[in-house]
Formats: sequence, structure tokens, C-alpha cells
Amino acid sequence: MFSYVDSKIRQQLVDKHQLVDLDRNGEEIIGGDGQPYISILGPVTIPRIIAGQEVPLEWYPFVRRVELAHVQASANDVQGGGDEALRELLQTNMSVNSVFALPGFRNETNPLVRVHSCCLTGDIFGSRRCDCGPQLTAAFEQMLEEGNGAVIYMSGHEGRGIGLWAKAVTYLLQDDGQDTFEANVSLGLPEDSRDFTDAAVVLRYLLSQHPIRLLSNNPHKRAHLEQGGQTVSTTVPLVSGICEHNVRYLRSKRKKGHALPDEM
Repeated sequence: MFSYVDSKIRQQLVDKHQLVDLDRNGEEIIGGDGQPYISILGPVTIPRIIAGQEVPLEWYPFVRRVELAHVQASANDVQGGGDEALRELLQTNMSVNSVFALPGFRNETNPLVRVHSCCLTGDIFGSRRCDCGPQLTAAFEQMLEEGNGAVIYMSGHEGRGIGLWAKAVTYLLQDDGQDTFEANVSLGLPEDSRDFTDAAVVLRYLLSQHPIRLLSNNPHKRAHLEQGGQTVSTTVPLVSGICEHNVRYLRSKRKKGHALPDEM
């Protein structure tokens, strides 16, 4: 991933401890010993208004250590019909994910954490076909109220991992009667190809192996984090933004095990 970064700039970032390589256990790699799995930058100060208050969030971009040659090889495998290669290409390659943490996050011992899948239509465009935008807003507000926490933003997770173009196609299929999971399968894609284990690696590093309280209604998200070695002390529900435009979508998620109200 860093083959195009000037070596002098890279070394400057390393010397200032603003660029750190992590192994699969979330341990910092020092002196070139070990196999880099994720590189993380920061923190970069990002002022943001939350509930009417300006908060200097700490931004940690992170990326899996994948070189361009590997991306090209994966693309060739996809052309040859490799299903696993397709999933890998959709999920992780060249995706820069982010941690947006409240000040003092790294000193917390059991903070609130929202691991949020990218949803351009909901988070940015304000679409009400899903609850993603309201959940993201509510997560930041709940963390500010408690005085601790972070949002892990997974940029490669659009449409549960299928990408924005395919997601647009599934919306048309949903308008014809399919649910959100059926529409993915109709395109020959997985119902859900997301992987949250990279978030677990970064959390283990930032929190020095301390547990988190996970803001989520999705039991699979907790399972992925725990498979990645991140301890989850409890799951905190995050129900927000239910409306007439997304209730069928939310009922489909409830059928898949998401903790959502029965009366919805």
C-alpha cells in the first residue's frame, strides 16, 4: 500500500510515531521484526460538531498492508471465477478505514465503540431507505454524552461489501419485491461479505487489549470482533431512524438475527 510514498516522508512519520505497523495481534512491529498486517496513521485532529458542540476528534486512518501486485493478482483471480478472490477484493484491497475517537479514547478501559459500515447513500446523501445515517449520528451523540468512545468507519463495506454500483442495482430489485439479502444473491454476490476483524486488530492496539462496549444490533459484528481477538464486554443496542421507507429493510435484518424491536 505504501509503495508510492516517498521513503523520506515515510521515515519522518515513523520517527514521529505517526505511522505504525501492526501484526495480526494488534502488536506494534518495532525494528523491522515481524510481518506487517495493518498500517495505522495519526492521530490527526478532526474538529466536528456533535449535538451542537465542537469536539476535536482524533482520526486514525488504517489500511491493510496490501501491495499493488497482490491487488492485480486478485483481480486476475476474479476474472477466472474465483469466489474467494472476489470476496477479498470487495472487502479489503485498497480500502482505507478510519477510527474517529473522542479525546482520551486510548486511556479508556471499557469504552463505547461503534463499528460502522460505509453507507454513502445513508451517511452522506441522507437516504431514508436504511437507518445507517441516523445510527452514525446517534453513535457520536451517545459517546459524547458518556464522555468516551470511538467510531470505526469501514470504508469498503458499502452494500454489505458489494460496492456502490451493485448496491444501486439491488435497490431496483428491492423496489420489485426482493429484500436486501435476496437482492445481493440475485447478483451472484454474498448476502454479506463484510469482515470486521481488521477493526479488532486496530482496537487491540489502541486500547492495549482492553474490552469494549459494542454499539450494535448485529450479533455477527460482535462475533467477528471476538474472532479477531477483541474482547466485547457487552453489546449496547443502537436503534435509530426507523421510518416508513426503511421498515421493510429493517424487518429483513431482524429475520437475520439483528436485535430490533418486535413491534417495528
